[in-house]
This record gives sequence, structure tokens and C-alpha cells, in this order.
Amino acid sequence: MRPIFTLGVAALCLAATSAAAQPKPPREFLKDALQGDNSEMRLGDLAAQRAASPAVRDFGRTLHDDHARAREEALRVAQRVGVPDTQAMAPEARQEARRLDRLRGRAFDREFIRYMIHDHRKDIADFRKASRRGGPVGDLASRTLPDLQRHLQMAQQLDRG
Repeated sequence: MRPIFTLGVAALCLAATSAAAQPKPPREFLKDALQGDNSEMRLGDLAAQRAASPAVRDFGRTLHDDHARAREEALRVAQRVGVPDTQAMAPEARQEARRLDRLRGRAFDREFIRYMIHDHRKDIADFRKASRRGGPVGDLASRTLPDLQRHLQMAQQLDRG
């Protein structure tokens, strides 16, 4: 009985890994990209206003500005494929904004940088998958990846002090 169970678990793990390697459907990716840009703009604004470190405040402004441009581009692609505009933030980012609202000083800076590293790693993985798709969505993902990678590098440098 045990080998059958083990085989079943292995098959489920393989199926989950295969599904995770697949890019999101284009409409879902675009909706998530718009929410992500909204999130980065809002959190970037928060950091620009509340961070203790001038470098973190500058990073917040960079995030806001870069994601405002990325949002414009994502919105053009979304409109072409029939994805409605949204002003919503990603659920995880809404939760982070509430967490950051309670923090001040260096604690704010540390949490903001921690979240940006986590979020940009996840975004880079999603955008890499989408970039392999081709077409307008894949092209958008490919054009956006360098900025996401640069943001991750900036956050990692800030994390190192």
C-alpha cells in the first residue's frame, strides 16, 4: 500500500510543479500586472513620505514613477485585449500597506525593503514566465523585466545597508 501512496504523492507534486511553471492566462496576468503597478505606486508614495532614510525615500519615488509608466503601458495592452482598468491594489500589498501604516522610522524602512525584495522576486518570476508567451502580453512582460530586476537590486542594496 505504501508504494502506491508514495507514487500518488509524487504524481501530485509533479502536476503542481508543472502547473506552477505555466504562465498565467494573458487576461489574468494583465489584471495582476495592473494591480501590481497600483500597489507599487501606493507603497512607493508611502515610503517617499514616511521612510527614515533618504535612500529609502528616493527608492519609493523611483518605484512610484517607474510603475506609473509601466501601468500606462500595461493599460494600453489590457485595453487591446479587453481587460478592464482597475485601481485596486493586490491583496498582499493592501495587507502590507496596513502593516506599514503602523510602523515608523527604521522599522518602517526595514519592513518596506523586506517586502519589496519578496514582492519583486515573485514579480520577476511571473514576468519571466509571461515573457515566454510572445504576443502583446509577452512583449509587455519582456519590456518590464529590466525595471523589475533593477528594483530588486536597489532593494537588496538598501537591505545590505
